[in-house]
Amino acid sequence: MANISFTTTVTLDQAANLIEVTGDEVTNILVAEPGIGKTSILKMLEERMGDGYDYIYVDCPVKDMMDIGANIPNHETRTLDYYAASLFKLSGPGANRPKVILLDEFLKAPKLMQIIFTRLILERMVGDVPLPKGSYVFATSNNVTDGVGDALLGHVGNRVAVIHVRKHKADKWNAWASKVGISRVIRTWVALNPRCMASYLDGNQEDNPYIFKPGKPGQFVSPRSLAKANVPISRKDRLSEDELQAQLAGILGEAAARSMSAFVSMSDKVRDVKDVLADPKGIEVPEDIAAQVMMMFQAVDVLETQDELSAFMEFVNRIKSAEVQAIFFTMMANQRMKLAKNNSAIREWMRVNYVLV
Repeated sequence: MANISFTTTVTLDQAANLIEVTGDEVTNILVAEPGIGKTSILKMLEERMGDGYDYIYVDCPVKDMMDIGANIPNHETRTLDYYAASLFKLSGPGANRPKVILLDEFLKAPKLMQIIFTRLILERMVGDVPLPKGSYVFATSNNVTDGVGDALLGHVGNRVAVIHVRKHKADKWNAWASKVGISRVIRTWVALNPRCMASYLDGNQEDNPYIFKPGKPGQFVSPRSLAKANVPISRKDRLSEDELQAQLAGILGEAAARSMSAFVSMSDKVRDVKDVLADPKGIEVPEDIAAQVMMMFQAVDVLETQDELSAFMEFVNRIKSAEVQAIFFTMMANQRMKLAKNNSAIREWMRVNYVLV
């Protein structure tokens, strides 16, 4: 029987909101499988909370005692004074500014270091030095079931909130990917292979060739590796077919690389959206679904006016599959709602195809 997780999970955005709302008093430890973007939450918090804080990243597995602080002899008093590491910005100008501290890969830190970090987690203290009032501390790591060496000390677990974070689904990841300029080739591949965003915790994923699976070494598809694959894809004109295939396999795994390479080959044959807008009723509709979706992604990126959107909808309505048409609607709803919500052609499509929305 497949393993199915009934654990309550949150998205990355929800995890960031939890930290912003409660993180000054509750230490949230965010756990998830590799590559879903946990570390990016520090940047998300900076965008949400502004410049009134120092944002501090701590790579826990590579830190030693002296990286956090040390007792230094005070020769005047003949005692030891605790000096916190400069990493925490607790001395000099801005020392009183509240901190937002990410303890990354916390559950992979050696046991001694977890004990040292515990005071920071529970008491907001770096050794004997308190953090400024209003400071936030949170941590990230992998699921214990991922089998990559994460373990939580028993006496700590009952004093923190362990938050399980889920992967973005394909449409949500594609909305983010569009904003940051990820190649349409990659976005199209994700849209047509949504299983690449599944989790082994979902159950019934034994035959999924793309995703991370505990105990099975090798490359796999994740939000992180898809973003990394954008580099060779965007420079494909300077790479041979073998070079591109080898690097994609080295980033995403062989199954995803073979599949995505077909999309790369097709991308040069896709008609430009400006050609569609010039003759939306007459231009040839590609037979291949991947080519159709790639043209849709280009349209989502470049359409600016209601007239342009209405013209492109004339082309979309000529696509034989309503399910493929629905991909364009989902793209517009997730990425260009301001343009789409007042468009009469979009509203008419919704009326006719409401069961697909």
